[in-house]
Amino acid sequence: MTQNIKQSTKYLGMRNGDLSGKAYAKYWNAQMAPLPNAAVEAICRGPMAPVLFTGLDEAKLLTDQNSDKVENGFALTPDGGLLIAINTEMPGSTPEMVDWWFAWHSDEPERYKLWHPKAHVHARWEDGKTASDYKNPQSIYVGRTSIVDEYVGSELGTYAIQFIDPKELELDKRTLESQSSTAICARVGFAGFPINFGYLIHHVIKTASGSVMRSRFWVGPPFATARPGNSWAAPMVEIAKMVKAPNESNARNLLVHCAEEMAHLASFLPALYKEFA
Repeated sequence: MTQNIKQSTKYLGMRNGDLSGKAYAKYWNAQMAPLPNAAVEAICRGPMAPVLFTGLDEAKLLTDQNSDKVENGFALTPDGGLLIAINTEMPGSTPEMVDWWFAWHSDEPERYKLWHPKAHVHARWEDGKTASDYKNPQSIYVGRTSIVDEYVGSELGTYAIQFIDPKELELDKRTLESQSSTAICARVGFAGFPINFGYLIHHVIKTASGSVMRSRFWVGPPFATARPGNSWAAPMVEIAKMVKAPNESNARNLLVHCAEEMAHLASFLPALYKEFA
C-alpha cells in the first residue's frame, strides 16, 4: 500500500521543474567557491577583544573606512553579545547592483536559493507584494520584512529580516552618497515571535575594480528589542535577555554563512543585474 504525502514547498536545493520558464535559471550554480581567505583567517584566529569592534551605538562610524580596527573577525561580549565583521570583495559589482539585489531576491524562493545554494531554503515578502509594486530598489525593501528559511551551520531557522532606513542607525545619507556607497540595514528576529535578537549592516563601497561589502552583525541578548508594532512584547524582551547567549560555534557559523553567500552573490550579480535590472 502506498501513501500520498504532500511534498513540502520548503526544501534545500532545486527540484525538477523549479526553474522551468524562469529566465534567470542559468544563474543557478550549486557549486560554490572555497571560503574566502579573510574568513578562513578570522575563523582560525578565534574570538577577539570586543573593544576592537564598532558598537551598535557607533554604527555611523562605519562610513569612515578607517574607524574599524577589525575588518574580519568575531567577538563574544561579557554581557552575552556576539559581534561579527567580515568583508567581501565584489569584482564588477556596484552598490546600485547590491541595492537592486536586496529588492529583487525575495519575490520568489528560487531567487533566494541562487544566493546560497547550500543553505537557503525559502524566502517571501511578509506583505505579499512584489518589486513591480514599487518605484525604485530602496523603496522596495526598506520598511519591509523578508521571511526566510535558511541553515546557519547545521541549524535550520525561520527568520524575519526587517529592512530599515540607514538613518535609524545614524548612517548619514549624504555621506553614503558622497562615497558612492550604500548601506543595507536590518533588524533580525525569529519569524512568528514579536522580538528581535540583533541588527546587521552591509556597507557597500565602490572601488576601482567593483565594490567591497563590509558586513557587520550585532547579535544576542544585549540587542533584544520588541518588534515595532508589538509594544506588548516588552516582557518577552526581558525574558529573551536572560536566555542562553550565542557561543563561539554560533559566531563561526554566522561568519562563514555571510562570507559564503556574499562571495557567491558576487560571482553572478553583475551579469544578473545587466540582464534583469
